[in-house]
Amino acid sequence: MKQGCLHLYYGDGKGKTTAAVGLCVRACGAGLRCGFLQFLKGRPTAERAPLETLGVWVLAPTTGPRFWFEMDEAEKQVCRNVSAAALQEAAARMADLDLLVLDEVLDAEELGILPAGLLQGIVQKRPEALELVLTGHSCPEQLAASADYITRFLAEKHPYDKGLNARRGIEY
Repeated sequence: MKQGCLHLYYGDGKGKTTAAVGLCVRACGAGLRCGFLQFLKGRPTAERAPLETLGVWVLAPTTGPRFWFEMDEAEKQVCRNVSAAALQEAAARMADLDLLVLDEVLDAEELGILPAGLLQGIVQKRPEALELVLTGHSCPEQLAASADYITRFLAEKHPYDKGLNARRGIEY
């Protein structure tokens, strides 16, 4: 039986989502069944349509156009509900996938958007053959202990430092 691995892509540098998308493209090219779930993306990102064209199951729950720190408590509760439901939907599909990317899930967990223990439970109960990729800014100790790959993205220089906003097709 094929052994799936747990990947953690984390840090403050650019490229976590891009690397995860690249892995999905490679896996699709090898005939693998892939899923891609994005958290905390308030607007459509340019990778969604091409992934869907390749046959990737893509879910990007709408949580509103504002960042978490800009939301009021009612908006945050909607975000929590939508995000938890999306993660549970992805968990229900895991048996039918060879690769699943949970993009920005580490941030959703760190911010308290996901119920405590939900992500850890899904990681522990994933099918043995599933390749699972988690991205975000932090690397939680309990997940790092069971990870097979840990890749840190470190920003040494970034256009944000000069006031350049995110650009479609480059940052999202």
